[in-house]
Amino acid sequence: MISFQTNPAAYQHWELAFEGPVARLRMGVKEDGGLVPGYELKLNSYDLGVDIELYDAVQRLRFEHPEVKTVILESAKERVFCAGANIRMLGSSTHVHKVNFCKFTNETRNSIEDASEFSGQRYLCAINGTAAGGGYELALAADHIMLIDDGNASVSLPEVPLLAVLPGTGGLTRLVDKRMMRRDLADVFCSIEEGIKGQRAVDWRLVDETVVSSQFPEAVKARAEAMAADSDRPADEAGIALEPLGVISSDDERHYPHLDLSIDRNARTAVVLLKGPTEQLPDDLAAAKQQGCNFWPLAVIRELDDALLYLRTNEPEVGTLIFKTAGDSAQVAAYENFLSDHQADWFIREIILYMKRTLKRVDYTSRSTFAFVEPGSCFYGFLAELLFAVDRSYMLDGQFEDDDTAAPMITLSAFNFGVLPMGNGLTRLQTRFLGESETLEKAQSLMGESLLAEAAEQAGLVTFALDDIDWEDDIRFLLEERASYSPDALTGMEANLRFAGPETMETKIFGRLSAWQNWIFQRPNAVGVQGALKCFGTGERATYDQKRV
Repeated sequence: MISFQTNPAAYQHWELAFEGPVARLRMGVKEDGGLVPGYELKLNSYDLGVDIELYDAVQRLRFEHPEVKTVILESAKERVFCAGANIRMLGSSTHVHKVNFCKFTNETRNSIEDASEFSGQRYLCAINGTAAGGGYELALAADHIMLIDDGNASVSLPEVPLLAVLPGTGGLTRLVDKRMMRRDLADVFCSIEEGIKGQRAVDWRLVDETVVSSQFPEAVKARAEAMAADSDRPADEAGIALEPLGVISSDDERHYPHLDLSIDRNARTAVVLLKGPTEQLPDDLAAAKQQGCNFWPLAVIRELDDALLYLRTNEPEVGTLIFKTAGDSAQVAAYENFLSDHQADWFIREIILYMKRTLKRVDYTSRSTFAFVEPGSCFYGFLAELLFAVDRSYMLDGQFEDDDTAAPMITLSAFNFGVLPMGNGLTRLQTRFLGESETLEKAQSLMGESLLAEAAEQAGLVTFALDDIDWEDDIRFLLEERASYSPDALTGMEANLRFAGPETMETKIFGRLSAWQNWIFQRPNAVGVQGALKCFGTGERATYDQKRV
């Protein structure tokens, strides 16, 4: 089993150091520290294990170090920044692992950009040598890139000529959408193995500046301090420790304090049950911070994040995720109102941003997703956002026979209208009601109302409202029908339908790049016996099928 839980004391590949408002995140990959045997992580090349540590470090910098305003991404090795994803690892991994690896690395780099844009924690990349492939893609996630000018240091994206695959961590998109590089020059850059160095790298917007070797350390420090000057992060507040998640697991179940995950292997489904708060709402902001990572909104979103990553990586044949909730909507509302009242505070801001990123992870997960609204549910506000993230939602109209639990209701809040946008820049309700401004306005007018199934269906907030007579048969047919379809076709269909509306850098990465890389990773030109990934380093030339498809 691959676990996504780690901490700085357990890191093999990264080091964190702190200098007042500046943190240094140093990459020193342990060559024999691969996630599985069979390859060496030379030249700071990385695998999923390296990126799990990076994701953990980015999260901890946001929550545990409010005083940090600039993060320097740098190498702990001389004359090499990062050689990118380990090629031996890619050549020997299953297709599923490669695709999930690329998706996770994309999400991690997006979280770096999210910290820069919304948390006041900006990233500076100091390239002291070769930055190739995924190594340069890591640099592209930063706000500012500095390249040492020593005659040898360079940046490159050599995947197309060298490996017959694409830069899989957003490199193509960030070149033209983020750094606004001319596409003809980008075509040249992505067609050469040796990369670009010196002033040409600046002229082509591949880096922001070059600095001679003798002045590089001082220039990096000065630039980091200058970038920290306009941050609104507090200098004198204690951080919130992200303690280990309490998980009790078996073959078919994972139980967290606020979330239960259960798997039906015969049906190839997983139920993700999010539980509302049982703890008393803190009296004030200081009390919420005293609770730390056990403060319910942060605790439940951490657990959902971990459950999604666990399912993606360890349960590839579980093709359908069913989201349910259980609890008191009034208590959920009280906690959400607390977040709204204190959202200017750095800690509350980080929780809301974490909600946004985790809901995006639902959007980007290549599984069929459904939500079932049953008696005892608490789909309020940010939990109701799951109803609009999934592919379909079903709500019971009334009560189950011989069950006196009240009929379920859903309630919209301000969190459904701008606080938690998708990767396309729109809310999920805006995406749902594209071209239906009147329907969206009607939904907004319903904020705060507890809606029964018929009203929710009429407002377009659930896909179907079913009575108790039809519920069991219709749900069974839904799940059996979905399980009978090709997983490949479903992945393509769902991803296309989810990313409606404007195209952004994120939708390009997850709706376009991920789909193409998924296909390319199965092509013999890349992974066949004579494919580029198999032949790399053997002295043999790859043999390509020359037909354009």
